[in-house]
Amino acid sequence: QVQLVESGGGLVQAGGSLRLSCAASGRTFSRYAMAWFRQAPGKEREFVAAISWRGRSTYYADSVKGRFTISRDNAKNTVYLQMNSLKPEDTAVYYCAADPDLVTTVREYDYWGQGTQVTVSS
Repeated sequence: QVQLVESGGGLVQAGGSLRLSCAASGRTFSRYAMAWFRQAPGKEREFVAAISWRGRSTYYADSVKGRFTISRDNAKNTVYLQMNSLKPEDTAVYYCAADPDLVTTVREYDYWGQGTQVTVSS
């Protein structure tokens, strides 16, 4: 069992930055791939970024490439999402997720946090 708690969301103007954090507890964090997903009102949850358990491999959705960076600190059991050049369409609840495998689809992730709201004003 892995417990995940996100933090760092908030209200920011377009063009601004935020850094989300996801603190993990429970089973060995360093053996899990981690990912960020987001869900806007009335839309399905979508993949944002993922990172392998060692941090050597990362994947990004096309919509965030070049603006968002996923990273992890296994010593702190934490994964981060640095979000720069934010746009109003980035507004959503952001969730972190954990899985033994590095995958990018919602249904394959076993463990989820409760989410943190990110709102980007125009």
